[in-house]
Amino acid sequence: MSRTTLSPRMPSLLRPERLLARFRPAANGEQDLARTLPGYIDGMCFRCRIDAQWTLIDVGSGAQALTGYRPAELLGSPQRSLEYLTHPEDRDIVRGTILAAIECGERYSLEYRIVARDGAEKWVRENGVLAHDASGTPVLDGYLEDITDRVMVQMQLAETELRYRSIFENSVIGMFQTTEDGRYLTANQALADLYRYPTPEALIAGLHDIARGLYVNPAQRDEFKRLIQRDGKVSAFESEIVRGDGSRIWISEHAHAVHGANGNFLYYEGIVEDITERRRYQMTLHHQATHDPLTGLPNRNLLADRLEQAIHGCQRHGGKVALAFVDLDNFKVINDSLGHATGDQLLIEIAARLRGALRSIDTVARYGGDEFVLILGEQRTANDTGILMERVLNAIQAPLNLGGHQLQVNCSIGASMYPDDAQDLDGLLRVADMAMYHAKENGKGQFRFYTRDLNRAMLERFGLENALRESIEQRHFAVHYQPKVDGRGRLCGCEALVRWHHPVLGTITPDRFIPLAEETGQIVAIGEQVLYTACREAAGWPTVDGRRLVISVNLSTRQLDEPGLPAMVADALASSGLPPACLELEITESAIMGDVAKVIRRLEAIKALGVRIAVDDFGTGHSSLSYLQRLPIDTLKIDRSFVSGCDRGGKAMAIPHAIIFLGKSLSLHLVAEGVEQDGEMEMLRLCGCDEYQGYLISRPVDAKGLADFMARLDPPPDKG
Repeated sequence: MSRTTLSPRMPSLLRPERLLARFRPAANGEQDLARTLPGYIDGMCFRCRIDAQWTLIDVGSGAQALTGYRPAELLGSPQRSLEYLTHPEDRDIVRGTILAAIECGERYSLEYRIVARDGAEKWVRENGVLAHDASGTPVLDGYLEDITDRVMVQMQLAETELRYRSIFENSVIGMFQTTEDGRYLTANQALADLYRYPTPEALIAGLHDIARGLYVNPAQRDEFKRLIQRDGKVSAFESEIVRGDGSRIWISEHAHAVHGANGNFLYYEGIVEDITERRRYQMTLHHQATHDPLTGLPNRNLLADRLEQAIHGCQRHGGKVALAFVDLDNFKVINDSLGHATGDQLLIEIAARLRGALRSIDTVARYGGDEFVLILGEQRTANDTGILMERVLNAIQAPLNLGGHQLQVNCSIGASMYPDDAQDLDGLLRVADMAMYHAKENGKGQFRFYTRDLNRAMLERFGLENALRESIEQRHFAVHYQPKVDGRGRLCGCEALVRWHHPVLGTITPDRFIPLAEETGQIVAIGEQVLYTACREAAGWPTVDGRRLVISVNLSTRQLDEPGLPAMVADALASSGLPPACLELEITESAIMGDVAKVIRRLEAIKALGVRIAVDDFGTGHSSLSYLQRLPIDTLKIDRSFVSGCDRGGKAMAIPHAIIFLGKSLSLHLVAEGVEQDGEMEMLRLCGCDEYQGYLISRPVDAKGLADFMARLDPPPDKG
């Protein structure tokens, strides 16, 4: 292992002839190699014969420091000659180089290893020249310089470079060096593979402009440079790129700038990794977080961003932004009666219809359940919005077939305008929600714009809701009773009806507070108070003609959903002492149309207590008649809308007659509601109706009024 130079180019101060001239034989023929080399050179000067051993004739004083041998031990000794000191592996190349230089009459310079006295290997640089001694015999004059430290550093650098080169070439991560103007200086095979080039050389030759040839967005290169200039590096710099075959992927770059010793910029270097799958996963997560999984529509998390975009467009082009709150009418009935799978299909179809009814610049979002939100940009006038709302209504109301069921769905829509009604999403949603409820209250299947009057109405509604909550706590509710009689006019029982008299607001009619209580869920607490009060007071009623009177109590859909309902009924009976047969619970058709199996289980649990079950307002809902055979019911109540005017006979009596016939066929008890004329009662009696209730008999009265009513009966109630 040696390194040779026959004609070295070196500073003139270090040229062999300059150094060696200092050690030429003195004029008196004596040798002067005892002089030392300059202080900045570690080594020794020598003169040797041109023989097989390079026998030393004279050496300088640096010999011992370099070789471990004193000069006297080296002179004339074949066993301690230069050949002996030279590392065995380097001897041939050293001899060949020196002999070639002698042959050419040139100076020589070479680097090789020697073995010192202690066995340590040292690297030396030998510079020499052919000379003649005083007798004219050819000899070599030269010097050995200790370069071990320098060579070790060079070897370490070489090993480091080799390791780096190995890592660079064999890494599975793409590595690069690029110029400031966007050219590749180096690239490894991993980067070539990633960018779909056969070799690094092909990549370097094929990409002359990284900004336009690599990045999908050329501005990314300027951003890359800007960040490095600001921070000295970039970390996780993500970009979409075009590969050599035209395909696109996402990459993440980690890079920094490399500068020279004088601080000047040399190049950028860094690594690249493919993050396409991670990016897709992140995009999937983002989509899942911002979109409804059922319909694929944006969800409420994305609404603020879409509204902001619409507002920016409004500010650029003028006009306004409309926000519409869409609520499907009677969706719960369809969902519960036809099943959740059908309900889901309905929502998917409605989402498609909403998208089809609007423009590409508009947003359709699913807000939750059966509620959708529309964001409509570039609205010049309310009429523009009204046209879009009519289009939406028509699209929703078009008939559809789901799972063999022919359906027609309506929706109620409330609309608000930016910037007139509110300045942010929450405000626009709040007032649009008010307008939507106003549309529902006015018959459903229509749209309404928000107005200031609606705001006052909603404030009144909120006030009423708070008052309702307060009255539940303070037990402000009273129970009134409407008597029911049989065909002979004998009292059979009463229906319990809740009444509310607030200490400040005064008397509030049921049509105002019952829907609100249903909506807020407060009907459950009110119903519980009515049940306990009615059972307690009915337990004290006298018998009539030897018969116990039956008290009928209404159950709301919310109450029927309560799993603890049977236990509460049992407790009300036990605490009041009322016989179970004297209690009848009334449910509506809409309650039946929910989860039928659950309703049947709950009613059977109540029925097991000995309590009677009645279906109220029969004929006004859309329940399947087949349910009547499955439900554990005892009574059908004919709705007042069919009773009114039935004394005219003909078509006016057709529906009451059909209901009575159906009830009798199923062995059910029949009660007519809303009887106000003697003729109505007589016509129903002739058809077989069992009981009657209405203003003809009595208006609803409080407990004292009921006692007065009983006192006027003929025959009168039985005494104790």
